Amino acid sequence: MIKKYSLAFCILIFTSLLNLNTNAIEPDVFVQSTVNRAADTLSGDLSKEQRIVELKKIAADTVDIKGIGFYSLGKHRKNLSDDKINEYSEIFHEYFMTSFSSRLAEYSNPIIEVNSKEKINENYTIVSSTLVATEKRPEIKIEWRIYTKNPDKPLIRDLIIEGLSLARTQKEEFNSIIQSADGDIEALLTNLKNFSNE
Repeated sequence: MIKKYSLAFCILIFTSLLNLNTNAIEPDVFVQSTVNRAADTLSGDLSKEQRIVELKKIAADTVDIKGIGFYSLGKHRKNLSDDKINEYSEIFHEYFMTSFSSRLAEYSNPIIEVNSKEKINENYTIVSSTLVATEKRPEIKIEWRIYTKNPDKPLIRDLIIEGLSLARTQKEEFNSIIQSADGDIEALLTNLKNFSNE
């Protein structure tokens, strides 16, 4: 069974950014812009349904959903036909959107402060940030893995929350589902579709 929390918190972070198509944007600015607009969406007077609509638009602009999907599939991808990969990508996209929209809209007043950035290579930069503590939750350290191959369009590839990679956790979960079905990808597709339809 797909765990509902696998991407829920990550999508609190996996949100927004105004379209900045004319100039390169630094990864730390990208992250701060992202969380600022996310906070505006979650802290405003929108209904839950309206929040869901806005958050889906934001995620589509800022998250590399296809790349995350391929990473999550891991070694099993090489055994699939092009048609099956396309089917998986479509199902994963719907799963991804459903997993955050059904839970993220419940959050309010997230305050995230960007602290620093570290360029790993031409394609990736790690941005360090902090989810500010409130009376209901402690301070949380969050690292963003930003894909910067196209500097005009940075994309979120992963979050590392208190040392835990959410993308890697999801990859392990997907692998477990497939392995439990003797390597049959259909078991994973069924789980993802069932989650999206709940």
